[in-house]
Formats: sequence, C-alpha cells, structure tokens
Amino acid sequence: MGVCHCSMCRRWSGGTLMAVECSDIDIADEAELGIYSSSQWGERVFCKTCGSSLMWRSKDGAHIVVSAQAFDDPYVFSFTSEIFIDDKPGNYAFANETQKMTNAEVYALYAKEQESQNG
Repeated sequence: MGVCHCSMCRRWSGGTLMAVECSDIDIADEAELGIYSSSQWGERVFCKTCGSSLMWRSKDGAHIVVSAQAFDDPYVFSFTSEIFIDDKPGNYAFANETQKMTNAEVYALYAKEQESQNG
C-alpha cells in the first residue's frame, strides 16, 4: 500500500489517498462508477451511490491504484511507499519507514515508463 500526498488526493479523499496498485480489477457494474477527469493523464473514480473514493487510474490504462479502504480486509496490505512527499503538509507524518518519492521523481518515473511503452 502506498500513500499519495498530492493536494488533489488530499482534497478528494479527505486525508491522504491510501491505495494499492492493481494490474487488473473486476468491476461488477461500471454504470455505478462516476469518473472525474482530473488531469490530462489521469482520472479519479468514485461510487455514484455513496460518493466513496475508489481509485485513480491513468487514462491509458497502464496504472490503476485502488483505495485500500475499498477492500474487505485493508489491514492485509503493508504500508511501503509515499509519493508527492514534497506536497505533504507539515502537520502530520507517518512513523513507518517507507520509500519516499518527490513530485519530480514520480513524473520522471511515469515519463520513463511512457517512453519504454512507446518504443
């Protein structure tokens, strides 16, 4: 499980987005999902019935992170990473030892992955 500290995730989730990267997900009823295009590369998916934040996914489908709280047993995930660490407000900090990535490091990683996919 990782945490995103970007300002949009904090507003959207009411705290930090605690999420699990998934390679494939099965959605029972796509019609129940609301989709907000939050940037040129990503969208935020929520439940149209209750408003719960469910996932962030890249528009190209290469990345999907599902809210840890959307799983029946969210406690099974180890907390391993934090992204957009330079956006984290100074009024909280996690005690766990995690891999931390800045905005620049996250964008560089995605750019590198895009280059390798486009050949």
